[in-house]
Amino acid sequence: MAFLGVERSLSGRAWVAPTANVTRAAEAMAQQTQLPAPICQILARSGVPAEAAEAYLAPTLRDLMPDPRSLRDMEKAATRILAAIHGRERIAIFADYDVDGGSSAALLITWMRDLGLDATLYVPDRIDEGYGPNEAAMAQLAADHDLIICVDCGTLSHDPIAAAIGADVVVLDHHLGAETLPPAYAVVNPNRQDEDGALAHLCAAAVVFLALVEAGRQLRVAGTPGPDLMAMLDLVGLATVADVAPLVGVNRAFVRQGLKVMARRARPGLVALSDVAGMDTAPTPYHLGYLLGPRINAGGRIGQADLGARLLATQDPHEAAALAERLNTLNAERRDIEAQVRAQALAQCEERGANGPLAWAVGQGWHPGVVGIVASRLKEATNRPAIVIGVEDGIGKGSGRSVSGIDLGAPIQRLAVEGLLIKGGGHKMAAGLTVAEDKIEVAMARLAELLARQGAGALGPADLRLDGMLMPDAATVELIEQIDAAGPFGAGAPAPRYAFSAMRIHHARRVGESHLKISFGAPGGARMDGIAFGAFDGDLGPALSDHGGAPFHLAGRLEINSFRGRRSVQLRLEDASPA
Repeated sequence: MAFLGVERSLSGRAWVAPTANVTRAAEAMAQQTQLPAPICQILARSGVPAEAAEAYLAPTLRDLMPDPRSLRDMEKAATRILAAIHGRERIAIFADYDVDGGSSAALLITWMRDLGLDATLYVPDRIDEGYGPNEAAMAQLAADHDLIICVDCGTLSHDPIAAAIGADVVVLDHHLGAETLPPAYAVVNPNRQDEDGALAHLCAAAVVFLALVEAGRQLRVAGTPGPDLMAMLDLVGLATVADVAPLVGVNRAFVRQGLKVMARRARPGLVALSDVAGMDTAPTPYHLGYLLGPRINAGGRIGQADLGARLLATQDPHEAAALAERLNTLNAERRDIEAQVRAQALAQCEERGANGPLAWAVGQGWHPGVVGIVASRLKEATNRPAIVIGVEDGIGKGSGRSVSGIDLGAPIQRLAVEGLLIKGGGHKMAAGLTVAEDKIEVAMARLAELLARQGAGALGPADLRLDGMLMPDAATVELIEQIDAAGPFGAGAPAPRYAFSAMRIHHARRVGESHLKISFGAPGGARMDGIAFGAFDGDLGPALSDHGGAPFHLAGRLEINSFRGRRSVQLRLEDASPA
């Protein structure tokens, strides 16, 4: 039975209420723990038993931190890095150009700087060099360095690592590994095929952090104090959210503690970027994922690849301010380019049809820096894995995003083994590929076949899962603060969503190009504000702005809106249906 009878909303989704089992478990937890009902509902939905509620609400690294040495090659990698520090060797850091790579590089640069050593940063150009190590760059770095540390890349880079003659290579990564490892001194990766998968949810920055924890242990054994790693958790939390790593296990503690560190405003780069992005409240996962992350990524997408890592690592407020301004400008340019590609890609997908297991689009000259973002938009619009490919000089460079329950990385890697791709790799939720233009059609057909075996073609529009129903006068700042205690929320731990039944729209106006702001309430009751981003990209904006006085069921997430020191409740509107 659909919640509030909504079987097909304005976004084409059915609304689903909590199961009877979840509701009963929440009620029992409330009686046993005396916790507020909304928190119990969230914990029960997440499968947290009543006896574990207190620990879940206060995730700590002390309780959740895994032993770094549980990962293969970890002790060996940390020992080699420390030997390079003590021997004053020349160290290069080869990093991916996204937030996770930049954060990983900044972690190492900061840690080594605290120990008195300056490392060389190398970030490949997305267009000229592509993702990950390449033979020319690795050979050049090896000629001038004793140790190369590859972060957020390297697990599949057999030939480039072999080209690093004369230097040791340590890989700290999280992307899916192949059956054989590259000829590196050490490969630390929870997604190696010989790992048990217990830490497969970690992003690369978390792997780097664990390596530094192990190095710190070795320093303590030798009687030497190491740098303050707790002060570096802002970078780990940022990367975890921006790389859409699931907020489970130790990732929850990384983000929770990372937000506290970030709120101290001690890292010049994040302070400058927060200011230029207009953040005027304490940081939240939303800020990391939607305000800071895209700006840091902008350098690697359409500008200078190392801007993000340099921003995160700098100690100079003046340099930080200049880098933040540059990234902010590049992000605005990226949005314009993305909008053009997105419109063409969506039209192409609609023409191809929406019934298959894979949504994909290809275009001549589409900028490689935005295909990943557009793939995310296609995935959201179709609830299917999506691939977007830009072609230049007969070579297609593409990026893919997947939906929950469908592994995209393994099929992409299989296509590379089968010779349909020049190269390809990634993890379950995201992947990248390079393909000859004349093989794109057959490669996408083969990928669709592999994804169909996982059930991708049978998903249909994603149901909107709701946690209950509220009235505007019950949606208070205090309620949101209670809900936040069960956070952080993000991938793998979605924020609770609530329905507001039979609401009257008092005011509705378009904001910017496609957003909608509304004021709504029950007849004779309290009023509440709401905002729907991208509402006019679909049916939601037109339907609510032309409501004609008709009542609507509204659904979304609660948030606190701060304006001139005043805090009020706002609904982040995600869906609606005529009442």
